[in-house]
Amino acid sequence: MLNNVPTHVSTRRHALRTLGAVAVTAMGAPVLAQTPPIRIGVIAPRGGVMGTVGECGLRGMQWATNKLNAANGIGGRKIELIVEEETTPKDTIERFRKLVLSDKVDTVHGIVSTGVSLALAPAAEDSRVPTIFWDGTTQDGVKETMPKPRFVFRSNDNECEAVMSSLLAIKHFKGQFVTIAGINPDYSYGRNNWAAFQALLKKFGIEHRVVSEQWSKVGNLNLTSNVAALKAAKPDLIFSSLLFADLPVFMKQAHEAGLSQGTKFVLPAAGWQHTGLKKEFMPEGVILGHNTLYFNDPKASPLQKEFVQWYADQFKDYPHWEADRAYFSLQVYKAGVEKAMAAKGGAWPNNQEIAAAMAGVEVMSLGGKGGMRADHIADQTFHQGLSTNKNNYDFPTLASVDTMYSTQIQKPAGTDFWEWLKTADIKL
Repeated sequence: MLNNVPTHVSTRRHALRTLGAVAVTAMGAPVLAQTPPIRIGVIAPRGGVMGTVGECGLRGMQWATNKLNAANGIGGRKIELIVEEETTPKDTIERFRKLVLSDKVDTVHGIVSTGVSLALAPAAEDSRVPTIFWDGTTQDGVKETMPKPRFVFRSNDNECEAVMSSLLAIKHFKGQFVTIAGINPDYSYGRNNWAAFQALLKKFGIEHRVVSEQWSKVGNLNLTSNVAALKAAKPDLIFSSLLFADLPVFMKQAHEAGLSQGTKFVLPAAGWQHTGLKKEFMPEGVILGHNTLYFNDPKASPLQKEFVQWYADQFKDYPHWEADRAYFSLQVYKAGVEKAMAAKGGAWPNNQEIAAAMAGVEVMSLGGKGGMRADHIADQTFHQGLSTNKNNYDFPTLASVDTMYSTQIQKPAGTDFWEWLKTADIKL
């Protein structure tokens, strides 16, 4: 979701070429010597402001690989992961080409940054290697740059979380606010989220008046002036799509400035930082967006519960949605391979056949059902709700979980997002 990755992000390579195989050996599963492994290239950030995001996604990928390899892999072939670093668009494209040309990978998964995904997509399409993005799909990437991809598959529109949190704000806070303010990241993701929130307030006839608009560069942790401006504006409600380490910093400074008292908060992307939002500075009743994975969902599937327990045991932490995106991408690729193999009587398909088969598949991911649309945009299950501090953790959880499928909050194929917001029969 990040537009420009800071140049100070580490460019070290993490070529964990035997990650899948090592994990399988540890689990005691036999490796089939007769068949070559499926080589999956993974590109994810490991340092800088996106480091924790990429790390969580890689852990989800590792867990999914372990499970598949223990069950005979994909189409009878084990999985081998080759991991590279996501940094600047230029360097990431070079690493993608290395994976394709030197490492001879069968598919590439990953990418968190909007800026990187926009730059990489044309190169990935030219490579004719099925490429599945975990994240980084804003409206520009969906519409203008590549309307009909054959080998590139994108995540859900990033604006889905803004649409859902806006609907919840209207549902839970209607009549409790008039003046609103925003503090958002200063690139397409933040600007689109803030615009979508206002568009939905207008659509549902909610009287409102913007009293402050604050924009913060990615990586900026000095939000003192922004907080001071918000305090001076005295908004009834603050909407913030901050999603990196700046979000906990903002909420802590807002608490210290007294902004938490009587102010409503809507945080559509809070899930990336959920364990860093400590109770000591978080008010209750905040709308928290957990995107496609809420770790503590009381209706979670046995699969999700198994993963969350593994994650907590291994890392003494709780996962967020990037782990689900990684798991989902691998399941979509597996479903595409198996669908294409079935059409060929069990013979291994080529990349073009796999990519064609992936369009339209439906899978179960960690956070719920999902699928890949014919236009190569993902459909998945989203989770948000009002927060509570009454729990056994040191951070807020959801008092109740609202769940929506992306068909309810994502524009249909071939439509303009902003026009869809105006005309769609969107339900609260």
